Amino acid sequence: MAILETKKMDYYYQDGDKRRFILKDTNAAFEKGTFYTILGQSGSGKTTFLSLISALDTPKSGQILFKNKDIKTIGYDKYRRDAISIIFQSYNLVPYLTAVENVLVAMSITDNKLPENQKEVAYNLLDYIGITKGKADRLVNQLSGGEQQRVAIARALSTNVDIILADEPTGNLDEEMEQEIVNIFKRLAKQHNKCVIVVTHSNEIASQSDKTYYLKKGVLKQYE
Repeated sequence: MAILETKKMDYYYQDGDKRRFILKDTNAAFEKGTFYTILGQSGSGKTTFLSLISALDTPKSGQILFKNKDIKTIGYDKYRRDAISIIFQSYNLVPYLTAVENVLVAMSITDNKLPENQKEVAYNLLDYIGITKGKADRLVNQLSGGEQQRVAIARALSTNVDIILADEPTGNLDEEMEQEIVNIFKRLAKQHNKCVIVVTHSNEIASQSDKTYYLKKGVLKQYE
């Protein structure tokens, strides 16, 4: 059963009397326990699609459903806070905080039920994705790019959400680190039953996902 769906979703810009479609009649379904990629060239609408399903922007028409409920009904703020986590290419960490503090800040915002020993959980999450306690206590700007992306992943996991979204998460990383991050996404889907949706232009990453959607000129199609 799909946990997230888009139904007849359109997004466009009005140019005089004409509409310039970025996404048109977009239908997609995403399930827990599955690693998805959204593939397409620059300008194909990938980032717009991610912005819409993460409620950072709103469609011109159509629906986005989370657990069969329109996210407008849920409330965009609540949906962003409790249903999804986003991992950005540029990490978007708080530079004057340590790695563990970045994770704890995310945990303090969600309404989802979390363990009482949040600091211990934060350290354990960081350790799980390869950040030792010594590095967890460092300011994030003292960590490498790959380590910062791992912190961003731990932060995304810390709020106990069902859906992990990622926007070109390996774009700033070398091939070896890219593969390590992809392996983490695989584990999150298969071992932790998360719905993982990664927007990428990389055919190599797409080839390792369970299902791939391809965006071209605003039209979304699933690879068979």
